[in-house]
Amino acid sequence: MDLYNLIVDFENSAPYMVLLIYFAWYPLVSSVMWIFTSIIFYRRREGGKEGAFSSFYNLEIKPMVTFIIPAYNEEASIAHTLEGVLKVEYPHFEIVVIDDCSTDKTLAEIEPFLANPQVRLVRKKINEGKALALNDAIPLTRGELILVMDADAVPDVHILDNLVPHFKFPRCAAVTGNPRVVNRDSFLSKLQAIEFASIISMMRRAQRVWGRIMTMSGVVGIFRRSAMFDVGLYSPEMATEDIDMTWRLQLRHWDVRYESRAVMWMKVPQSLDGLWRQRRRWALGLSQVLTRHWKEMMQWKHRRFWPVLIEANMSVLWAYIYVILTVIWLVSYAVGYPPIGASPIPNFWGMLIATVCLLQLVTGVILDRDYDIRLPRYFFVAVFYPLIYWILMALITVTTTPLGLNVNRQKRKYTLWKPIRE
Repeated sequence: MDLYNLIVDFENSAPYMVLLIYFAWYPLVSSVMWIFTSIIFYRRREGGKEGAFSSFYNLEIKPMVTFIIPAYNEEASIAHTLEGVLKVEYPHFEIVVIDDCSTDKTLAEIEPFLANPQVRLVRKKINEGKALALNDAIPLTRGELILVMDADAVPDVHILDNLVPHFKFPRCAAVTGNPRVVNRDSFLSKLQAIEFASIISMMRRAQRVWGRIMTMSGVVGIFRRSAMFDVGLYSPEMATEDIDMTWRLQLRHWDVRYESRAVMWMKVPQSLDGLWRQRRRWALGLSQVLTRHWKEMMQWKHRRFWPVLIEANMSVLWAYIYVILTVIWLVSYAVGYPPIGASPIPNFWGMLIATVCLLQLVTGVILDRDYDIRLPRYFFVAVFYPLIYWILMALITVTTTPLGLNVNRQKRKYTLWKPIRE
């Protein structure tokens, strides 16, 4: 049988129709679900003028908080970060900076701040990566609560007023904040500013409604000290130590939350290469946690995590189907047979998917506009988001997911720091 007849027969088969239906319906259903559940979260937690825990602010005794900042070759940003943290309005906090054998002037930028008794330095002699840097420094901290942040980020001055009150509930182990993009010089960074509002922030709102969070943000997450020791601190063999920590906390029946009012201003990659390497690390980390924890997650006592687990697997499956169908369509065009379900001219179904996705982006911008007043001005780039994001993430997921399947057998430790700002 020649290639032409093979393509014709497959595109008229039941398996092909199943692939086509899943490819078309998944983004529609997921977008509608994110929209409605994030609105539910907003009405419950953000709709009022006062914070959900305003009565807590008047307490005379507030727990000690440690800002812990791991740094490797951050000479361009660490001083600005420390200045920003010292401006936080909260009565009891310290700052612990970890220098993981930086080869630039990071240490020289840190040293002037050590005259302040609030600031301490942990200087490592062997570069072992972010996870082990955190594990080495956490036992040296004095805070009952530990806020882990990146060395190129700056917190809102009221960040602790919005994060700390959650810990009046004994089961609360961690709260992830709302990262906002501060460097918006390139088209890709503007696109990511929209993404963090309309995708990541909305997903965390929705997941909080479900009762379980996919991941604590590595750039802004505050933890109960005892909970971190309860799960054995960070796992250095995982590409994304923050996702793994989130899952292990919830497997121990700790509560992990999302606080949209807790804003952290961060920098994102501005080049395609930097973005590719960052998202590749994210995809590898997700693959690793799915491989390591899925059996335990499927136990009935962890059933509240099932929506997150199912959605994560469905998104990976959709990426593979996207790539498979794209290859089939390209081959189909090459042999002269117009593919079923694909058209170079926008059709009703394609316009419907695009409309729903743009509605999701609009909803995210509206929900986060109070935390980022400049956000609506970047909405013009949103029309490019589905195209760029879907293609990029599908390729990354398909090429990276298999690499995480051997996490339970590997001996290598991931010592690389995150690629950023390229």
